[in-house]
Amino acid sequence: MTTTASAYANAPDLSTDDYVLVGVSTCFVRDDGEVKEVKVLEPIPSAAALTILESPIPTSYRIAYGTTLGAVLRDGVPQGLAEFPGDAQFCVDFEERAFAAARTHRRDPRVVEQVPVGSAYEGFNYSTERKRVLNESHTVRPEDNVKQHAHTHQVL
Repeated sequence: MTTTASAYANAPDLSTDDYVLVGVSTCFVRDDGEVKEVKVLEPIPSAAALTILESPIPTSYRIAYGTTLGAVLRDGVPQGLAEFPGDAQFCVDFEERAFAAARTHRRDPRVVEQVPVGSAYEGFNYSTERKRVLNESHTVRPEDNVKQHAHTHQVL
């Protein structure tokens, strides 16, 4: 990767030339008891990318684009590429996640070799069988507690 002066106040170690893989995932949002499908653009770190690129595990990613931080971030604002689906939205904390993902690709450039800047990858084992619900909340109830034996915390 080419290292130039940083354009990012929150990431002085990164430059606009640093690689980032942006995936388009199919997620779901629960609204009034109904589940609706949404497309989300999210940076994919190198370890996760290598796992879903090299193995047949199911993933919610339909396509991923190799690009640079400068192409998808300007002044802290996510920028859509012409290749991105028009109905896709950026994930929460896109900037921070893009910086984190770029750092992982800098350490392990194998993804850059498989999905170079300017290219797209569509060979994922795409599946929505296990739905990623973005606004799901889990309420912990007393019945969820694991029952322990009476002698567990006693000194015998």
